[in-house]
Amino acid sequence: MVYPGIMSNTHSQKGYDFGVVTDRILKCAVEVHRELGPYYLETAYQVALAVELQSEGLEFSRECWMDVHYKGIKVDKRRVDFIVEDVLLEIKAKQHLEDVDRMQTLSYLKTAGMAVGLLINFGAPKIEVKRIQWTPEN
Repeated sequence: MVYPGIMSNTHSQKGYDFGVVTDRILKCAVEVHRELGPYYLETAYQVALAVELQSEGLEFSRECWMDVHYKGIKVDKRRVDFIVEDVLLEIKAKQHLEDVDRMQTLSYLKTAGMAVGLLINFGAPKIEVKRIQWTPEN
């Protein structure tokens, strides 16, 4: 099986340094949370984050649909909030992150064949961030 986004745990096949990219994404997320604070809907944070990502010069796609396959048969579709230079980015706006949010992000990474994801919760008084890594072994 080919996992297109995985080259190593530090760089993607496109050559993006995951540490540098995630730091830049987090800078944008912190700015959004600083300006808006908690208690808005996810869509407000998504739009504001897109503005920040663009101003930071990061390449990204928003609301990316992925097909879920089982034994070569398409069985479902899932929507990822952002893909930012080979980092999957899932946004939440809730009181606190739960294990189900982490598992959802991990399943999205697996479906996309990507190695690194960020799960960011803007809904809490203090921004919550989880860096999630997927390899074919987990």
